[in-house]
Amino acid sequence: MKKAEHSFFEAVWEVVALIPRGKVTSYGAIAKYLSTPKAARMVGWAMNASHAAKLDIPAHRVVNRLGILSGKIHFGQIDIMEKLLENEGIIIEADKIVNFEEKFWDPSRELS
Repeated sequence: MKKAEHSFFEAVWEVVALIPRGKVTSYGAIAKYLSTPKAARMVGWAMNASHAAKLDIPAHRVVNRLGILSGKIHFGQIDIMEKLLENEGIIIEADKIVNFEEKFWDPSRELS
């Protein structure tokens, strides 16, 4: 991994560590907060790398812009992400967060 990618990934992980229990955010919202609004895919790569790095961050709280559990395949077992979110009181139907807007945590608003 290049140093610039590593720094970006670390910045992503710092934001993810701040997502409160029972809330979720999106790849794009993190990218926007980090002043890289077109880097949502790179945020996804950072989330995937967090599993390999065995970081203790709530990666399950990061979903796509529609509230879909698009990263669930990276949790080892296909239902782990859903179970972790449900343990925090988030309701999931067909791999999508129910009342996504209500559960959404926007780092640009919350951390500014």
